[in-house]
Amino acid sequence: MELEQNQYRAGDVVYVIYRNPHTYDVANVQEAAVVNNPEEPGELALFLYETYFPLDSDMAVYASQGEAERAYHDAFGGGVESEGELW
Repeated sequence: MELEQNQYRAGDVVYVIYRNPHTYDVANVQEAAVVNNPEEPGELALFLYETYFPLDSDMAVYASQGEAERAYHDAFGGGVESEGELW
């Protein structure tokens, strides 16, 4: 996924597919915040589970929960545990 430099701003809410680092076969759609990266001034990061992740092309970021859930379904099949509709 190619990220454009100006695509996101600090304060944006986005969605990512997050794999549990302790149980690699478990993944789910999570809401994350776009923030100013405290470790790299001038760059943005994702804040998720009290951790900063670089906002770069290695991270699949979605503007809406529905878009993230469709990508999850395409990648993993089956349903997504969520309170909303799949699409």
